[in-house]
This record gives sequence, structure tokens and C-alpha cells, in this order.
Amino acid sequence: MSTSPAASWTVGDVTVHRIDEVLLPPATGPWLLPDATPDLIDRQDWLRPDFADPNGILHIDSHSFALTVGGLRVLVDTGIGNGKTRANPAWHDLRTDYLERLSAAGFAPETVDLVIHTHLHTDHVGWNTREMDGEWVPTFPNARHVASRAERDFWAGHDMDEPRRQMFRDSVIPVEEAGLLDTIDVPAGGAEIVPGLRLIPTPGHTPGHVAVQVTSRSATALITGDCIHHPVQFAHPAIGSCVDIDPEQAEVTRRKLLASLAGTGALVLGTHFAPPTAGHVIPHGDAYRLSPTP
Repeated sequence: MSTSPAASWTVGDVTVHRIDEVLLPPATGPWLLPDATPDLIDRQDWLRPDFADPNGILHIDSHSFALTVGGLRVLVDTGIGNGKTRANPAWHDLRTDYLERLSAAGFAPETVDLVIHTHLHTDHVGWNTREMDGEWVPTFPNARHVASRAERDFWAGHDMDEPRRQMFRDSVIPVEEAGLLDTIDVPAGGAEIVPGLRLIPTPGHTPGHVAVQVTSRSATALITGDCIHHPVQFAHPAIGSCVDIDPEQAEVTRRKLLASLAGTGALVLGTHFAPPTAGHVIPHGDAYRLSPTP
């Protein structure tokens, strides 16, 4: 199976690759970000054509980021996964060439050293496992999988519905049972995993959500996870996701994060941002916009 080369960005001495999984259907935007109305989107002309269509429909993507830092081959989030039973039709029983794309970028599954989870939602842990002989087995058998302790503890005590229990059964618990999941404390100042790679607490979407900061020489990049789902939230930070656990905290986090990034030259890599996916935070009106980086 041939795959096109992965998009990539240079951050100092580090190259960050986008590993594409699937472009999500048009219905995703109105469901996920219900306050992002077509009229509101239309007033932000910088969103078109990359991040919204002429009718005010948001473009939303599913992908991972892969990079090598501190000698470790790192994957940030693992998407939706193939062949999984999911309540969301856009996620159900996918058949994508994600693993081929990952390998083509130079990150064959057995060579991955570290998998970082921004949070434990269905579309961020799916490729943790793949089906072999009727069993869900770790896709990255040699990798340490990292999530914040606050995140895993929250779900351990949460009254989950059946679709979420199913997700934990097929995509989280097999990794735990293999001894591959490591939960760590992420204090307010962040937690350094290896030099140049830091988890930044960004709670609200989930209680233990983290963003991932990459630093090399004088350059910095931030992988958002779901503290920002779409660039429209740069212009309207009050817009939240329908699945935010704590919408007020999510907005506070978003405003603080955008203010800390604006005008700094830090590269923002959106976990659900459609191509071109990355850019810089620029002050715009009384909020911000994303200035894309090819």
C-alpha cells in the first residue's frame, strides 16, 4: 500500500510528523462544538478555506504526532483505531492505513519507545491495541505509555456508560495488563518526561488532560490534545466542546494557554486541526487567530 509522505515541521533539532488517520465527517463540527454556528464561523474569514468551508462547516481531523526527542521515538495520541465497536458512526469499525503511514514516516510500531496520551478519550487511545487472533493486543509492545495520574484516577472512579467501558476494555486495559501504562503526577508547572519533552496540565476537557510541549534549542512547539479542538476557538475561547467534563475550567485553560502563546513564535500543533494543522497564535480583535505554517 503506497502512502503519501507525512507532513512534518521542524522544531529546533526535532522533526514532528503528522500521522494521518481520517478526516471526520461534516456533522462532527455541529455536534462537537455546537456554539460554533455558521454565522459566527462566517465572520472569521481567516478560517477559510483550510479550517472551514464556504457554508460554515468546520473541517475536523484525526491524526497523531510522531517525533524523536532525547533518543526516544515518541507518539502523541493514537487516534481511533481499526475494527473497533463504537457508538459514534464516524469512529465505528474503521479500516484506515494509519499503521502504514506511521511506518512510512519511520516509526514502525515495534520501534516506538514512548506513547503519550493527552487524555483517555476514545479517539485518542484507539491504536493502543490491534486485533490478533480475536484478542486486543498492544500495538506498541516496546513502548512506555504515559497518561496523567489525575486522568486515569478520574475514569477509575467514573460511572462510565457502556460505550466508554467498551473503549477501556479494548484500548486501555490490555495496555495496563501488559504492564505498559505509566501514570504520572503532572504538577502546575508541568512534568518533564525527557529533556525537551514536557507535559503541561490543561484541565477542563477532562480532569487530567495534558498538552505536550516540545523544546529544542530556542524553538518551542505545543501539541494541543483537546484543550483546543479547532482554530475557531482562538477567536472565540468561550466556545467549548459538548464532551467537556468541566466547561468553565476548559474555557479558563484555553484563555490562559492562548495568552501564553500569542506572539511568542511557539508553534501550535492541533490534534484535530485539519491541514495545514500548525501555526502561530496571533492577536486578532479582542482574541486571537491562527496564522498557519505550511
